[in-house]
Amino acid sequence: MKWDDESNNNRWNKRVLKKWEPIILSGRMFMLMAVASAAFFIVIGIGVIAEQKAQSTPLAGMKGIAAQMPTQLFMNAIAMEMSGVPASAQQLQWDSKDAARLLVRLMTNMNPLDPKTLLAGELPRANREQTVPLRLPEGNQYAKGPADYMPLPDQLTQGEEEPRSSQNDKFKPLPGSSGKDGSGTKQPSSQLNNKVVFIYHSHNRESWNPVLKSKSSNPNDSELNITLVGKRLQDQLEKRGVGAAHSDKDYASSVEGYKWNQSYKYSHSTIKEAMSQHQDLQFFFDIHRDALGREDSTVTINNKSYAQVYFIIGHRNPNWKKNEKFASEIHSRLEKDYPGISRGIWGKSAAQGNGEYNQSLSPNSVIVEIGGIDNTLEESYRTVDLLADLIADIVHEQQGDKPVTKPVNADSNKGKKAYSAYSPEQLRDDTNATTSIG
Repeated sequence: MKWDDESNNNRWNKRVLKKWEPIILSGRMFMLMAVASAAFFIVIGIGVIAEQKAQSTPLAGMKGIAAQMPTQLFMNAIAMEMSGVPASAQQLQWDSKDAARLLVRLMTNMNPLDPKTLLAGELPRANREQTVPLRLPEGNQYAKGPADYMPLPDQLTQGEEEPRSSQNDKFKPLPGSSGKDGSGTKQPSSQLNNKVVFIYHSHNRESWNPVLKSKSSNPNDSELNITLVGKRLQDQLEKRGVGAAHSDKDYASSVEGYKWNQSYKYSHSTIKEAMSQHQDLQFFFDIHRDALGREDSTVTINNKSYAQVYFIIGHRNPNWKKNEKFASEIHSRLEKDYPGISRGIWGKSAAQGNGEYNQSLSPNSVIVEIGGIDNTLEESYRTVDLLADLIADIVHEQQGDKPVTKPVNADSNKGKKAYSAYSPEQLRDDTNATTSIG
């Protein structure tokens, strides 16, 4: 009888164990997964904290949420709490589509209006130059950032065997170039002997499809390129009484073993050389051409088309906030006088490309991307003339100088300044000189 009782108990225990075995196994698996998940998130959290401390980039973790909100939303919110701040007179346009776009961007880090951001997360190095919005203008509230592509190998070797003056007949000089007025007379100014502004180009071969008569996603040329725009800025600044130096150095043909990824290393040497030649340099502009198409790089003001601009700040520079403050001076004045030309100020971290861009050499250093691949040189020149006005004002204010009379004809129309356009026949040839700083 005793043996039968034990046998019955064993059979009963087996049935109970068989019944609860799946639950026990599931509980063990759940505990293991919970512990593993907790460890995973702890490691991720430590990594995020370490990254934030290393980069000093608060907006990177927020994915630029503050910059993506419409200006009126913030103004109205502040007005609700502070009686002294008037609510914006402009009606806030913030519908469900805007909210959906913002939520998608926050959850996925993808911009619904920019399909390339979908590929960036899947293709290696596709998001190497991803940027973070710091300040956005009214016309770019959906945070479409600048684009940057490496040129093809044949574009880097093109032009190595031909002299730089080989295409002099393609462009005619513009009136008043090289610091002369319309009559060709050199403008007298003792200030021009002291160079305080330096203009250079880390990607000096960036060009435009209309100029090259091509259909490329990244047009580059050894002659007809962004250095023409830099020279234009130098001339316009000097006509406003600001001494400026310009480098049109072609790194692909002058640097042995040239590598495009080391462009900012090469331009760093150019800056140091310029600083040794001109002791008074205080303001530095690295002029680029963006890789976006015409629809994202052009604005019309008073029936004239202008190339739009991006300002790029490198967060690898420990003092990047000072550089952003300098860029904000130009951006804010553009927004006030010519709304729509600025596409905003964007920051790049150390993990997104170079991340420093030689901006640690001066708090008054910034990358300026003027226009895109489909803009004309005429449109870029128009924008440079406006930039020269604003930059000259800032330089004179910081140095305590008396502003000079601006040489560009302007009138007013609904609070916006309109500038005279240049015909294609008047486009200047700045390729008749060898590579130089001055």
